Amino acid sequence: MKVPTARGPVSSALAEALVHAPHELGPEIAGHFAPTPALTDEDLQLSLFVMYELSYRGWDGVDDRWECEPSLIRLRTAAEERFETALRTLAAPFRDAVPEPLTAASIAHTLTAMTGEDGGPSLSRHLRVRGTLEQFREFAAHRSVYQLREADPHTFAIPRLGGAAKAALIEIQIDEYGQGRAPRMHQELFKSTMTALGLDTTYGAYVHVAPALTLATNNLMSLFALHRHRRGALLGHLAAYEMTSTGPNRAYGNGLRRLGGDAGATRFYDEHVEADAVHEQIAAYDMCGVFCATEPDHAADVLFGARCALALDGLWAREVLGCWSRGESSLPGFA
Repeated sequence: MKVPTARGPVSSALAEALVHAPHELGPEIAGHFAPTPALTDEDLQLSLFVMYELSYRGWDGVDDRWECEPSLIRLRTAAEERFETALRTLAAPFRDAVPEPLTAASIAHTLTAMTGEDGGPSLSRHLRVRGTLEQFREFAAHRSVYQLREADPHTFAIPRLGGAAKAALIEIQIDEYGQGRAPRMHQELFKSTMTALGLDTTYGAYVHVAPALTLATNNLMSLFALHRHRRGALLGHLAAYEMTSTGPNRAYGNGLRRLGGDAGATRFYDEHVEADAVHEQIAAYDMCGVFCATEPDHAADVLFGARCALALDGLWAREVLGCWSRGESSLPGFA
């Protein structure tokens, strides 16, 4: 994957630096972020994505040693601080309280109540009932930024857990990775959907056109994944995803069938309807519930991670639906 075209002074400085061997980045670079809202700041979100990708599959022509270059880590930390401040503001109105007494069951019930809240306009309902083929193609292109590496961010939590919570996470991840069979990996199933929609299945193909909010939904996972002290938030994020997956994926599958998609095109969504109906119980009780009962100091982090996942995805969906309602593309530059 090639480093995307810069969208501001910081991502520009990064792009220029990464073509060379790892070297000291000037501390002044962090001061070039614009004083704009972090969640929609194109320069900040692209810069974070570029830096985070160094811990996944990397960039074409970029030395892997950049991942741990101290000055790049300092820049990433500065960007993360702005990002997390915005996330705490986004999640603050809900103020989800850690239940008392704190048990696996009480945490699971809290997560169930949280994920059952009405999140406003439904993107899945729109695509099921009235979405056009071009809108579905845009939707899949947005989602491909994550789906082509589905499960990878959450896998970072495995070595950071122990006992029953670790076993529960592994049980979920085994399904995500197709029980060890490459054609059944959810990453691979999504390629079939993209192929049916006439999209480029290359890893990261649409990062260059993905707007800030799309990048932010992906950066959120990496923010939690790449820091051990945020492992609770990462588990909460995964639980929110699994617990809100079945209904929307059924709608996406039905919407794609309405538009002429065959069984191969919809298999990704149909697979999630079946798998995530089981995963949501494992995620709520056996993973998050047990983790919080074992490490109660991280219970608030679990709820914060779940709330961030729900709130940021809701913000992204409203933005996409808003573009479509105005007759505009939600992916400028997409073809």
